[in-house]
This record gives sequence, structure tokens and C-alpha cells, in this order.
Amino acid sequence: MTRSVELAALDLRYEGYRMRNPVAEARLLAAIAERGIEEALEGVDTAGGSILLNGFKRYRCAAKLRIRMAPYASLGEDEAAAIVTLLRVSNDRWLTILEQARFIEELRKRNAMSVADIAGRLSRSKSWVSMRLGLMGEMSEAVREKLFRGEFPVYPYMYTLRQFMRMNGVGKRDIEEFVVALAGKKLSVREIEQLAHGYFRGPASFREAIRQGHVALALDWFRQVPEDPDGSNEFERVLLKDLEITQKYIQRVMGKSQDRRLKTPAFFAQAHLLTAGIMSQGRAFFEAMRKLHDRCGQTASGFSPPSGGDGTQPDRASTPDQPQHGASDRGTEGRDAAAHAQRQDPGGCGSAEAPLPGM
Repeated sequence: MTRSVELAALDLRYEGYRMRNPVAEARLLAAIAERGIEEALEGVDTAGGSILLNGFKRYRCAAKLRIRMAPYASLGEDEAAAIVTLLRVSNDRWLTILEQARFIEELRKRNAMSVADIAGRLSRSKSWVSMRLGLMGEMSEAVREKLFRGEFPVYPYMYTLRQFMRMNGVGKRDIEEFVVALAGKKLSVREIEQLAHGYFRGPASFREAIRQGHVALALDWFRQVPEDPDGSNEFERVLLKDLEITQKYIQRVMGKSQDRRLKTPAFFAQAHLLTAGIMSQGRAFFEAMRKLHDRCGQTASGFSPPSGGDGTQPDRASTPDQPQHGASDRGTEGRDAAAHAQRQDPGGCGSAEAPLPGM
């Protein structure tokens, strides 16, 4: 049942659970100024007063226009029931996946509801509920604040940054530092994606430049990389693709190599031989990469580091030290290769890192 309420009397404790969108709010402000508040605000009535759950944009617009009263409807007899009702009747236009996740987290923690209870009351699967709880569990408080206040776009967080969290060595703190450094910069999705790849896959000097606020300088380096494939010849394009694939699979192998599901004798026998062959080429491979990196850096761009960037610190995702192998090791096969691999002494040539061009 809809009734009129005084806006100043509404409890706004859940305002931080809804995402801000300045552009949409500006359009709504113009519409309310012309026609008034046409859609009722929604909340729950308690002994302490009415708590608002849905309609915060309308509330803020009304406050700017000095509107005192607004239509209001209660969604349930208590907070938990009202939140469940909001989640059940909402659609993609009303609640984003992160807003759903935050209200579900509220039901889980404050109202002590199990995943099965929530799923049952929402007529959803337990995996649907668990996935949204997982989203909240991945976020630090600082990241949560930036996203819900509209200071950092949701799309690159959901579809770019969360992918890096699955990489070896990238955790909550790393994501938080990146989000806080770029929050409020009004960057495009593509610019954030470019900076993320440099931040999480590039050298320490690139991360330091972003942390110190030199975002324009970091983007300038990307702008000097031609997007037109005709800027490179066929041989160069093939090598660039090979380098991209190599980086991808190095990360995949590093991430999977410690998995507890690796346990069958057949796997260990084959992997033992393969890793022996890979390690025998480690020194030569990383020496070739260093030479290519230095060669490209001499001709790339004038991108220079901000004060304080060092470019010499080991990268977060640096490759473990490689064993020292001579050229004669490459032809070793079978049992001799496996036995030889066990005797190798790490030489530490995989962990050194060179900076970005000019850094």
C-alpha cells in the first residue's frame, strides 16, 4: 500500500548498498523537476521508523529540489523479509549483480540465513547465491566503497581485474591499490584495461608510476604502440603473437603446478621428463628474452619514469629461478633426462627483471 512520507524522516542506512550513477541521476533530476516523483520509494517499516531500500536516486533528487514529501511503499514486515522481496521483484534495471550481492551478504551475516535458506526464499539455486557472496568476499572495503560510490567503473572490475585475481601472486591488496590509484580519474574502460595489463604483468617501475599518480604518463606509452597491425611486418606479428601465448601459458603453468589434483603416477612420469626439457632451455630462453627486451627498449619511446620509480625491483609474478643447464643437456632424453633434472643447481636467472622502455 502506497502512502506519502516525509523524506527527512527516512532512515538511509542502506544507501551505500546501492550504486551511484551521476549521469542517470542527472537525467532523473530533470524528470522529477518537470513531473515530480512518479514512482514510489520502497523500504520497510520498523518500530524505529521507515528504512529506505529502493529509491535513493529519487531521494537525492528530491532533496536537491527541496521536495519534502514523496510516495512510499513498504516491502515487508521486517528488514530480512523486505530485502528478500526487493531481490525477488527486482530485475537488471533495478539491481545490479553487485547490489544483489551486497543485500545477499546482509541476509547471510546480519540475519544469520544460510545459503540454502536464501536460495529457497529467492527461488534461486545455491550456486547463484554463492557466486554473489563470493563477489563480496573478493572485495576489500576500499574497493567496495569506490565501486558503489561510482568512482571506479564496474565493468573493468568485473571482467578485467577479477581475472587477474586468479593469477599467481595477485591478491586483494594488489587490486585495491590499483582501484584506489585510478578511482575518480574518469578513464575509459579500454584505458583501464591497458593500465591493468601493465600494472599486473609489467615491471615494478610501471606499477610505481601508477601508484604515484602518473597515469597520463603510463597511458602515453601505450599510445605510442601502434594499434594498426600494418605497423608491423608479417614476421613481427607472428613473434608478437608467440610472445603473447608464451606469457599466457607461463602464468597458467605456474598457477597449476602446485594444484593438489596432480597425483597420478602417469602424470608425474611424463611431467618429470617434460620439465627436464623445459628447464634445460631456461638459461638460453631468458637470455634471448633479455636481449630482445633491451633491443626493443633502445628504439621504442621516450617514456621516462616519474621520480621514485626504480624499474629494478623483482616483479610480483616473476618466474622462479631456472636451473643452470649447458647446451649438451638439450639432447638428453628418457631416464637420463629425468635423473639429470634432479641434480641441477638453480642458477637464479629467471627472477631478474628489466624495466619498460625508457623506465
